[in-house]
Amino acid sequence: MTNIDLSTSYLGLELKNPFIASASPLTGSVESLLHLERAGAAAVVLPSLFEEQIEHEREQFEQLNAYQSDSMAESLSFFPDLERYNTGPEEYLQLIRDAKESLCIPVIASLNGFSSGGWKYYGELMEQAGADALELNIYLVPTDPSVSSSDVERHYRELVLSVREQLRIPLAVKMGPFFSSPATFGSDLVESGAAGLVLFNRFLSPEIDLETLEFVPALQLSQPEELRLALRWIAILRDRIQASIAATGGVHSGLDAAKALLVGADAVMIASTLLKHGIDHLPVMRNELVQWMDENGYFSVEQLKGSMSMDNCSNPEGLKRANYMKALTSYTTKV
Repeated sequence: MTNIDLSTSYLGLELKNPFIASASPLTGSVESLLHLERAGAAAVVLPSLFEEQIEHEREQFEQLNAYQSDSMAESLSFFPDLERYNTGPEEYLQLIRDAKESLCIPVIASLNGFSSGGWKYYGELMEQAGADALELNIYLVPTDPSVSSSDVERHYRELVLSVREQLRIPLAVKMGPFFSSPATFGSDLVESGAAGLVLFNRFLSPEIDLETLEFVPALQLSQPEELRLALRWIAILRDRIQASIAATGGVHSGLDAAKALLVGADAVMIASTLLKHGIDHLPVMRNELVQWMDENGYFSVEQLKGSMSMDNCSNPEGLKRANYMKALTSYTTKV
């Protein structure tokens, strides 16, 4: 087999291959992080520190300061599950320190929320703890009909600007697909200071419990078919922004990774497939990518990246309306 160079650059970080372990329970302990590094992960994204955890710590401090240690707001009981997820802000900073001390690969911290809150402060603390980059996971569900789409997009841009101004390390924004013009909005985020975009955020939707008639959390692992949405928009954005792009959601094999790289991704984020098959599935994916590249005459990831972006592919109309029409007209039913 030909010696193939899998190295790539993401957020200015030099990676030995394009596979990044994205935020999940698998990246929440040093033991698991070391397993991921041994299996071939080129970088890791730690589980997100949630805005609610930052606010929870602030509220606890204010409560204790005002009423002494025997006073606690009843509403704070909402948070124990979040604390078990990654145990809280101070412990999160310690995880960054421990990970940087133990690993040789880049460690990317993650913030999840929807308002400025303590993000600027904690983003700076994460940098001081040793994080190589910060991923901003903006999870905003606009339920107020008086808030316009332009208001929502402006809010995103202001968040990016406010966090960016405090950091020296690169900032990536994990954005969702639910914008009227993802290409324009992605460009706006880059202009606001994002060094990279992660496409696309999976906004998990609640389920209805028919016994209790309540909305309940419902977590489902991604499926390979979900990658198609990101493939289209990465192909469109690749030649229109000066920033890194990572594909996330639906990368379950080395062949999925090849597709993402072809349209212009610099790296792929993986979690669901590792949760399903185990961390040792990572070298399987790597070998699948190497084999496909070897069979198709690619000698490096750099040669592969973007060769099927919108500006470089042989049929750019396949990214537009023509693809929709062709798919419908070619479908036949079984009688």
